Amino acid sequence: MKPEIEYTLYLCTDRGIMTTDTLEESVELAIKGGVTVVQLREKDSTSREFYEQAKGVKEITDAYEVPLIINDRVDIAMAVGADGVHLGGKDIPVQAARNLLGADKIVGATANTVEAAVEAWKNGADYLGVGDVFGSSTKVNTTHIALEEVTEICHTVQIPVVAIGGITEKNISLLRETGVAGAAVISAIVGQKDITAAAQALIANFRGA
Repeated sequence: MKPEIEYTLYLCTDRGIMTTDTLEESVELAIKGGVTVVQLREKDSTSREFYEQAKGVKEITDAYEVPLIINDRVDIAMAVGADGVHLGGKDIPVQAARNLLGADKIVGATANTVEAAVEAWKNGADYLGVGDVFGSSTKVNTTHIALEEVTEICHTVQIPVVAIGGITEKNISLLRETGVAGAAVISAIVGQKDITAAAQALIANFRGA
């Protein structure tokens, strides 16, 4: 059965900027701060390293009953029994991933335009990652998308939309009126000295608490 996911605070990992000694510690501290879904996103790992990282992180996410999404790699997701994958524009098509993973796994897709969002939705994506909304410090060659277009996407597709790109404690509140289900964050969580407090502050500001 496909897991129900709360997308409010969606963590993307990054060993290059994390302030902890291990991925597992970084993820656990973030979950303690309120992270609701974790994406393992380690671009510079070999396949074997990525597999071992996925196994280690999954032990943490399983312990806290938080869904684990694997970036790009359908094979790694299948090998470790992750909850799903997130696919970029240059990865295999959504439908191909669905055929491999089956109906019970989550397949997310990146979309930077209304047209791309509608296509991914119609092809069976469970949620969309939409951005770059504020200017990313961890990803290169991103495409900026205005909050007005994010809002249009949210009103057009019938699946959850997660905003990504340069989201911080100070600007996350600007997403409230767009209709997004949540915010995907990297450096504003894993790059902070107090990861748990950083996650708590992001959630509070997003919810307006």
